[in-house]
Amino acid sequence: MTIEDLGYNDSIAGYIIENGLKDLTPGRVTQEHRERYVVSTGVHEYEAEITGNMRFTASSREDFPAVGDWVVMMIYDTMAIIHHVLPRKTVLERQATSRPGEKQIISANVDTAFIVQSIDYNFNVNRLERYMAICLSAAIEPVLVISKTDLASEDEIRDAIARVKERHPGLKFILLSNLTRDGLDQITGYMEKGRTYCLAGSSGVGKSTLINNLMNRNILKTQEISTSTNKGRHTTAHRELIVLDNGAIIIDTPGMRELGMTDDYEGIKNTFQEIFDLTLKCRLPGCTHVNEKDCAVTEALEKGVINMNSLENFRRMQREQARFTASEAERRKKDRQFGKMAKEIMKEKKKNKF
Repeated sequence: MTIEDLGYNDSIAGYIIENGLKDLTPGRVTQEHRERYVVSTGVHEYEAEITGNMRFTASSREDFPAVGDWVVMMIYDTMAIIHHVLPRKTVLERQATSRPGEKQIISANVDTAFIVQSIDYNFNVNRLERYMAICLSAAIEPVLVISKTDLASEDEIRDAIARVKERHPGLKFILLSNLTRDGLDQITGYMEKGRTYCLAGSSGVGKSTLINNLMNRNILKTQEISTSTNKGRHTTAHRELIVLDNGAIIIDTPGMRELGMTDDYEGIKNTFQEIFDLTLKCRLPGCTHVNEKDCAVTEALEKGVINMNSLENFRRMQREQARFTASEAERRKKDRQFGKMAKEIMKEKKKNKF
C-alpha cells in the first residue's frame, strides 16, 4: 500500500510545501487511543504522540489529532512525534458528553457517512435526524443503512421506509442484512477508491460486522445484542480507519447513545429545510412557533404540510444548540480569565527576579 491509497493528493502535498513542513513525514491517523495514535504512511504504521508544544497551546480538544486527520511527524525508529495537524476538509463532531460547551470529533476528512440503524430495535427517525444534522453541518453526505432486515417482515420494512420518506423523501437509503448479505453489493457499489466513508450509529447495529463483510474476513470483533437490556454492547472501543480491497477508505466508530448538537446551525437548517424556510415567513421576528398568531410554521402544521414529530425534534435540537452556545461562551470566558491570570503571574515572577 502507498500513501496515495490513504487519500494523499496534490492539495495535501502542496500545503506541506507551502508551509515549510517538507522535512517532516506525512501520514494519516488510523487509530486513536486516549491521546496516543497510530499513524500510517501507507508503507509503515507508527505509534505516535503529539509534541509538548501542541499539547500546551491547544485551546480545546479540537486542536488534537483525530482519526482521518492528515498530520506531519518526526519518525524515531518505530515511534513518531506528531508536529502538526493539516487543515481538515470536513469534521464530523458532536457535543462532548459530560463536558458542556465542548466538542468531540468523531472523525475527520470524511466524504460520506453511512448512518446505520437496525430495524429490529434501533430504528428511530428522530435519532436519524440528529445524525443527518451533524453530517450536513460538516458538508458530509448522509446515507441511511437499515440493517438486520432478515429479522423483519416485509410489512415492517415497508413501514420503516414509509416513515423515512414521509419526513425526508430525498434521503438515500440502503436495506442491509449482514447475515444474508442482501444489500452489501449496493454499499460496495456506492464506495469509490480514494474517498473516505464513515460508519455511524448505536452499538449493536452491525457496523463491525458490515466492515468484516466488506473485507471478506473477520478483522473486527463483534458481539450480540444484550438480551437483558435489548441494547447493543460496545464492540468497537476506538475509532479505526481501514482501506478496503476496492480502494475505498472506511472509518469505524464506537456506538453513540448520546448525540448532542453543537453551535453549527447549518446542520439543523439543512436537515429541516422546509421548517426553517417557514420560520422566515413568520410575522413576529422572535416567534417561538408554538401559539403565536400569523405563525407560518403552525399554519403549515395544521394543514398537514409538515410533520409534527419533525417539528418537535427541530425545536428540541434548537434548544440544545442554544444551551451549547451559552455553555461554550461561559467556557471561553473562563479560559480568558485564566489566561489573563497566568500572564499576571508570569509578569510578577519576572519583576521579582530583579
